[in-house]
Amino acid sequence: MLLWAAAIAAAYFYSQREHVPTGIVRAVLPAFLIELAFYIAPAFGAVRLWLDRAMPRPSIGIVLTLAAVLPWTVVTLRLHTFSVLNFALLTGLAAVVAFWYTGLRPSLAADLGFLAYMAAVYLSHVFAHLYGEPARHVPLQILGHLMWIRTGAMAVMVLRRLDIEFAFLPNGLEWLTGVEYFGLFMPVGIVLGWAMRLVRVHPPAMVWWKIPLFAVGTYFGVLWVVALGEEFFFRGFLQFVLMRRIGETAGLIVASLLFGVAHLAYRFDWRFIALATVLGLFCGMAYLKARSIRASMVTHALVVTAARLFFTSP
Repeated sequence: MLLWAAAIAAAYFYSQREHVPTGIVRAVLPAFLIELAFYIAPAFGAVRLWLDRAMPRPSIGIVLTLAAVLPWTVVTLRLHTFSVLNFALLTGLAAVVAFWYTGLRPSLAADLGFLAYMAAVYLSHVFAHLYGEPARHVPLQILGHLMWIRTGAMAVMVLRRLDIEFAFLPNGLEWLTGVEYFGLFMPVGIVLGWAMRLVRVHPPAMVWWKIPLFAVGTYFGVLWVVALGEEFFFRGFLQFVLMRRIGETAGLIVASLLFGVAHLAYRFDWRFIALATVLGLFCGMAYLKARSIRASMVTHALVVTAARLFFTSP
């Protein structure tokens, strides 16, 4: 309830700052609250254990599929944008994830296929089409991104039965490890970015007292969505299964290369891919040292926050 109260307060202040119409806020807020509850569910071992023990595997797939489409259904009905075709498309996309490991036995090929499918759908920007943008500064595709992360995470943890932590708050060791590899990456990243003419220093263009607020907001937003999703799948899942097959060093390198390639969706530039690959190596090393994706999440989120605050592309 406290989390919902915080979300409602944040929605109010955001709508006031961006001048979002009250009718739009009332229409989309219930879907965000539902998605928030679903998004944090994978972090609770009791929820995962209940699904695993109380239901046969096909039933779990049905539950994951229905949970995937519920927030979209709520928001599109309230906005009067519901489409049977879009409903069928979203249901089909989610069902592939939810039933992947009910029809395929765990193997390297099945795991790589699962991750390739997850990445292809995410990078296709299909969620921007399915969810739409009912008003300026109200991109509902974030609902799709959150749904995709938690549906895939549940499939991996419950149906694939991999013990990967899906958690939001790092412990002391994970914080220290994440900060350590952030500090190690930054000199390398700055030199590479400068040498490739990819980045340049750009001090924050905002009133001084807003800088810490922007930094904290950006950091935790990245930590709990972008970093959590990417580190779960690239480090906790991909790097882990690769290490078991081809060794720790090779698994780190291959996972980092694929992490870099996946960033083509953000920017079609070989220099950006190279820099993302190097970041993947440092995040992967943080994961190896702490044996936790929360350490690599800290490194990842700190780098993105620093980049948004102090650097820009020419």
